[in-house]
This record gives sequence, structure tokens and C-alpha cells, in this order.
Amino acid sequence: MEFITPGFFSALLAIVAIDLVLAGDNAIVIGLAARNLPREHQRKAIVWGTVGAIVIRATATVAVVWLLKIPGLLLIGGLLLLWIAYKLIVEEKEHDIKSEKNLMGAIRTIIVADAVMGIDNVLAVAGAAHGSFLLVVLGLLISVPIVVWGSTLFIRLVERFPIILYLGAGVIAWTAGSMVTSEPFLKGFIVGMPVLGWVVPAIFTVGVILLGRNQRQASLKASFRKDFEGEKD
Repeated sequence: MEFITPGFFSALLAIVAIDLVLAGDNAIVIGLAARNLPREHQRKAIVWGTVGAIVIRATATVAVVWLLKIPGLLLIGGLLLLWIAYKLIVEEKEHDIKSEKNLMGAIRTIIVADAVMGIDNVLAVAGAAHGSFLLVVLGLLISVPIVVWGSTLFIRLVERFPIILYLGAGVIAWTAGSMVTSEPFLKGFIVGMPVLGWVVPAIFTVGVILLGRNQRQASLKASFRKDFEGEKD
């Protein structure tokens, strides 16, 4: 992928969007891990914990970018990413993170928790990067500071405007479709029908948003019904 081309910037935009949507929970983890530290140590824990998390995530993402060059893994990765996009819409996540009372403990918690929770982010970014290590690094450099220092604002925006969540899931689903259609095993079939390069990602995107929306609404209705019946009892 050439530098400073429409394709490069569209991929970079997709990576930043993926990072912002999927890293919101990681920002919560950072806040929870550092919340009981003295005020003068909180910023240090956040900064150094984030630096460590970025190094590990960048290394893991570059490794996955390389692994996706192995025949068959693009197809598997694309299908996994499709599931991640669906779960992003329907799943309510809980954060059971221990709050540390010393600086090194908080930094260690932030790094470990980010590494464990960032697997979906690593796969999504690697798929959107289309083999470009530069895109991986640029995406992290742009989005991570936004998430860390603007996490509260971003989370409130998602809560107030749920469409942001759907747009993020749509970007991930489109990336999943692009990964599947880029699979070397399917290349001969795709070349014979180039329109599939657009149709498959579009089907993935629309399907994930519609199915996720229906499941989310059904879950909300069930939760409301359960609370209502509990109040009656």
C-alpha cells in the first residue's frame, strides 16, 4: 500500500475508528487500576501503564499482520472478526479490575489487563492494516492518546449516541469481509467475480448491524420485563 493515497488514508481512518470503539473498555481499566493511588502517582501510572500497553499491543499487532500472510488465516481471522463485531453490539461488559495502592502494581495491572482485553483490537487492526506495519503504528499513535486522555468523554458519547457503537461494529464487519475476500484460497473465485470484493463486506456489515440490533433490543426488553416483574413481586 503506497503512502499518501486514498486507500492508505481510508485504512488509517478505519484503524483509528476500530481503536476508539474497541479501546473504550481498556480506558476504563486504566482508570479503575489507578483510582486508589495518591493523586501525584495516578498520572504516572496512567502514562507508564499506557506506554507498556502500546509496546505490547504494537508488537502483537505486527506479529498478527505477519501471521495473516499465511494461507487460510485471513479467512479464519475474518470470521472471528465478524463475531467480534456482533458481540460489540450485543454484549454488556463487566469490569472486575483490582485497584492497586502502589505505583508499580497499578502499572503492571494496566499492562496485563490491556494485553488480555486487547486481543479483539489486535486482530481488527491487523486486518484493517492490509499488511502495512506503518498503518499499525500510526493508528496506535493517533488513537491511544485520544482513548487515554479522552476516555470519559468518548464513553459518554457512546452512551448518549448508540449509533457510534453501530458505526464501529460496521467498520469491523467491513474489515472482516475484506479479510475473507482477500484470502488466497478464494482468490481465484474472487477474481472471476470481482463484485464480491464489495458485496461480501456489505453483506457482513448490514447483517451484523441488523442481527446485533435485534438481539440488543430483545435483551433490553427481557431485562425490562424481568425488572418489572420483580417490582410487582
